[in-house]
Amino acid sequence: MSGTADIGCACGRTRLEVLGAPILVSECLCNSCRAAAGRLATLPGARNILTSYGATSCAEYRKDRVRILSGAEHLSEFRLAADAGTRRVVATCCNTPVFLELKGAHWLSIYLHLWPHEARPKAELRTMVGALPDASNLPDDIPNLKSHTVSFYAKLLGAWIAMGFRNPKIDVVGKIEA
Repeated sequence: MSGTADIGCACGRTRLEVLGAPILVSECLCNSCRAAAGRLATLPGARNILTSYGATSCAEYRKDRVRILSGAEHLSEFRLAADAGTRRVVATCCNTPVFLELKGAHWLSIYLHLWPHEARPKAELRTMVGALPDASNLPDDIPNLKSHTVSFYAKLLGAWIAMGFRNPKIDVVGKIEA
């Protein structure tokens, strides 16, 4: 994937532009991602972002390659707990989860459902499979990794080096409870 992609929420009021290829495209099965997706799916008009086997699918992008084109006023953060270091950002115009951001991270994990189906990046791996009580129902189309690997972290470190060790701030004004 090269060039730019214009992606957005379900109603189209919140739009993002992503530049170039993602650092990585993954499906996460950690307890936090599954719990947050379940709670966000209970918001009015929201849809479930989990795959049929309970994963959240994301493209990890350098923050300096993501631009909010419209709808910034609709972006609100959701945290599983008040002191959680991870925030999920939701477009409240239609309660569409947009991205996940870890405290101190130089990348955003942008949810794949924002892309039109035909243009959606393909997942390269599943991670945190070890968090599942039973992983036997997972497809074997891509690697199913028990946890994050050295290669996973190396890709993130390489992106941070390419960014000159910068960490752009993504401001979000609202907060939501789910």
